[in-house]
This record gives sequence, structure tokens and C-alpha cells, in this order.
Amino acid sequence: MESTEKARFEALYQQHLRALKLRGMNDSTIDVYARAVRRLAEYYDCCPDQLSIEQLERCFAALVESHSWSTVKVDRNGLQFFWRHILKHDWRWVEIIKAPKIRTLPDILTVAEIEQLIGATRHLRYRVFLLATYSMGLRLGETLALQVGDIDGERQQVHIRRGKGHKDRLVPLPDLTHQALRALWSKHRHPTLLFPNAIGSLERIRRATSHMDRGGVQAASMVTH
Repeated sequence: MESTEKARFEALYQQHLRALKLRGMNDSTIDVYARAVRRLAEYYDCCPDQLSIEQLERCFAALVESHSWSTVKVDRNGLQFFWRHILKHDWRWVEIIKAPKIRTLPDILTVAEIEQLIGATRHLRYRVFLLATYSMGLRLGETLALQVGDIDGERQQVHIRRGKGHKDRLVPLPDLTHQALRALWSKHRHPTLLFPNAIGSLERIRRATSHMDRGGVQAASMVTH
């Protein structure tokens, strides 16, 4: 990208990031929406603000061939935000992207399958993570973000902070899950995190500033049918 074009793009890109943050988007949404703008700029090696509908169609046609429809939809939403709020241009062109509607049954595990999954997981931190996630009906990110102060053993409930829709809620805490969380915490004794980044010595784990890696948790939770 030529230097003048690159400077123009960088100014618009930073404005895009600020607008996303000001509208309360979470970090993962900001990341994928920003990536959509970068992907389009890289595809044509220019600032994308003056691209034609035909050029946008070609870019999305290539994206459909190389990525999943979920990625295509996220890119469409990210570019729609960029066009509407940053460029102040007509954004109806995104209607050229019509993802197929696929209805699937939810992947619900039976109690026996959950027990099998937890039993097959080698590391204590992953076993406790899976138990907490399934027994309390939490999302992966909600379990990872759990802190010591969120657990109310006396009232047998857990405070889930900024869950779906950025709303807090209280969920029941089963006795078995409470015992498992206490057992895990007694191993690492991190002052705030229940699932700290488990890399290095115990002393290093106690000083961790982030929770366990999301990829490791996802790998541990894969079920082979």
C-alpha cells in the first residue's frame, strides 16, 4: 500500500477501533470487526473507503471460497459497521451477502456423556473446569473468568459477571462443584483467579495475570463420538 494511502487507512482504522469501544463492544467482537476491515484493505492493497460494489462482491466471493459462512457473516457485520459509522456511506450493499440458513439441533450431552468426558480429562484444572461449566450451565468464557470472590459457598451460588448481553446473574452452585473448585484452588492458591494461566511453577501460577488458555480448554472439551 502506497504511503499516503496507508496513512489515510490508518486514520480510518483507528477511528473504527475507537467507535467500537465507545459502543461497548467486547474485545472479541472488536477483534473480528477490525480484522474484517484489515482483510478488505489487504485484498485490494488500498484504503477500502472508495471501493465499488463490484469490488466488494469479488472480495466476498473469494472469502466464501476460502472461509466458513460464520466468518463471512462476521466480516459482513464488521464492514457494515465501518461503512455506516465511520465512512457515513450507504451500507445496503451488504445485502449482497446472504448466508444460507442452516437449522441444527443443539449438541446436548447426557449425564453419562458428561461424566465420561470429565473422567477422560487428565489434568485436574480441566476436569474441574468442565464440571463447573456443565453443572452450572456456563459458557466457556464465563467459567474462565470466574474469580474467588464470585463464589458464595454459604448461599450456594456463583456471581457471573458480564455474561451474555453484558449482564450479571447468579447461578446455583452444586455441592460437588463447590468441593471441586475448592480442591483446585487449594493447589494453586491464586489470590483472585480460579482458573489462572497454568504455565510454569506454582509460584509463577500464583502471580498469573490471565486465566487459562481458551484453546487448551477447547481441546480438553472435545468429545469423540
